[in-house]
Amino acid sequence: MNMCEFVMSHEVVIRLGFFFGILGIMALWELVAPRRIPRVSKMIRWINNLGVVFLNSFLLRLAFPAAAVGMAAFAQEHGWGLFNYFLTPYRIAVVLSVVIMDFAIYLQHVMFHAIPVFWRMHRMHHADLDFDVTTGVRFHPFEIILSMLIKFAVIVVLGPPVLAVVAFEVVLNATSMFNHGDVRILRNIDYVLRWFMVTPDMHRVHHSMEDYETNSNFGFNLPWWDRLLGTYRPQPRMGHEGMTIGLRDFRDTKLCVNLPGMLKIPFIGKITGYAIGQRKWDKSNESH
Repeated sequence: MNMCEFVMSHEVVIRLGFFFGILGIMALWELVAPRRIPRVSKMIRWINNLGVVFLNSFLLRLAFPAAAVGMAAFAQEHGWGLFNYFLTPYRIAVVLSVVIMDFAIYLQHVMFHAIPVFWRMHRMHHADLDFDVTTGVRFHPFEIILSMLIKFAVIVVLGPPVLAVVAFEVVLNATSMFNHGDVRILRNIDYVLRWFMVTPDMHRVHHSMEDYETNSNFGFNLPWWDRLLGTYRPQPRMGHEGMTIGLRDFRDTKLCVNLPGMLKIPFIGKITGYAIGQRKWDKSNESH
């Protein structure tokens, strides 16, 4: 059995192993060294946020049985994509594929903030009233399905090796749970880490209630895109303990925390623009 066949046959086990492993490590870390005082019962949030994960997993398997790995194998079999068309050393193709797919996720994230109809779906992720490891896996089913379709398109164009797709999926899921962690990291260590990966303190800024902070730090895994494209913000203006997590128009616990309410969020309110371009603090918008 070659590497491709092994990965294809054990893909679910590999992903689940990393998911529950990282979830357990981060949960323990949050218990030992929390960064903030929670606003809502952690148990209630965890039950509902993880409920969304299981719902999304069921829907994805129902709609896309082979998922991204199957699409990569299909593209490879038919010679689709840049890395299948141009002969590229395998290791280089794997590394470049992971980096390019990470950049695509950054662009997708910016798009989900910039296009009103996509922002409606993405609001469920931002409407969490607290910020911890389960926030990193809390996405509306519509957003998850759309994300998978975008991922399929990237795979067809890029033609990444199957191993690269599995590695990317595992790393993205793991780093999403890590950078949403309610954990305390020494400032000097955080300063060094955020040159190579998105840290919890870096990404927490993105979950601020203030637009000028929400519209920053879009990266999930690699921090370079924010720095290169001008969307990087080092710290929240009110500090990590003083900032307010969530969205200004969604503060009701039943709506933002309970699963039925969370699923309704995309359908609430009119479709309006979002201040994606706002990068500076406007005192007139201050809510504290």
